[in-house]
Amino acid sequence: MPGGRLTQQERQQIALGLADSLAYAEIARRLDRPTSTITREVMRNGGPTAYRADLAHRATERRTHRRRRTAPPGPHTPATAHGRDLEAVREYEETFTTLLMQSGLPKMVARVLTCLFTADAGSLTASELAQHLQVSPASISKAITFLESQGLVRRERDDRRRERYVADGDVWYQSTIASARGNLQLAETARQGVAILGRDTPAAVRLENIARFVDFIGESIIRAAEQAREILHSAPETPSGDTDTA
Repeated sequence: MPGGRLTQQERQQIALGLADSLAYAEIARRLDRPTSTITREVMRNGGPTAYRADLAHRATERRTHRRRRTAPPGPHTPATAHGRDLEAVREYEETFTTLLMQSGLPKMVARVLTCLFTADAGSLTASELAQHLQVSPASISKAITFLESQGLVRRERDDRRRERYVADGDVWYQSTIASARGNLQLAETARQGVAILGRDTPAAVRLENIARFVDFIGESIIRAAEQAREILHSAPETPSGDTDTA
C-alpha cells in the first residue's frame, strides 16, 4: 500500500471513479489506498457531486503551505501536548470530521464537534475554537447554536466566568435519548395516519409497519442508553478478596 499524500493523477482517478458512480471502496481498491483516505479526500473537497481533481489538489497544496509556516503557539495550543505528532493529530481530526459529515453534520459543525471531543481540557471557549480552526467567531457561534439544538453540546462557566462548551459522555447520552424520542414521535404520527387512511388499506398497513418498527427501535435505544449510562458511569466495585483486613 503506497504511503504519502495523494498525487494529482490519483485525484483525477478519484474524479473519474465518482463520475462512474463507483463506491469509495472500489476507488480505493483501484488506487491501492485505504477507503478512509478516499472518503476523507472527497468529503473535504466538495463531496461526491462537486469533487474536482484540480481544485482538490490546489486546496491540499494551500493547506500544506499553511502548515509549514512557523508560528509561536498560543497559550491554549495543544499541538505538542503529551509528545504527540502534530501531523498525525491533524490527520486524525480530519478523519473524525469526515465521519461526522457522513452522518449528516455540516462541515463546520463537524469540525467544532471534533475539537470538543479531542480536547484534553474537556471543554473549549469560543476563542479557543476559533483559534484552533482558524475561522471567525461568527462561524463558531453558528456551529455551537446548531450543536445545542441537537443536544450535542452544553454550556458551562469556568472560574473566570468564561463561557465554555462541553461535549462529554452525558451530552452524548442526552442526544441519544432525544433522537430516540423523536423516533417514537414518528411512530405516533404514523399511527394517526392508519386511522385517517382506513385500517387494512395498503397505505395504512404500510404506516402501521413503520410505526411498529420505529417503536421497537426507539424503545430499544432508550433502554440501551439507560443501561450504558448506569454501567459506564458507576464506579467499579472493589473485589471482596482485595479488602485489607487488620
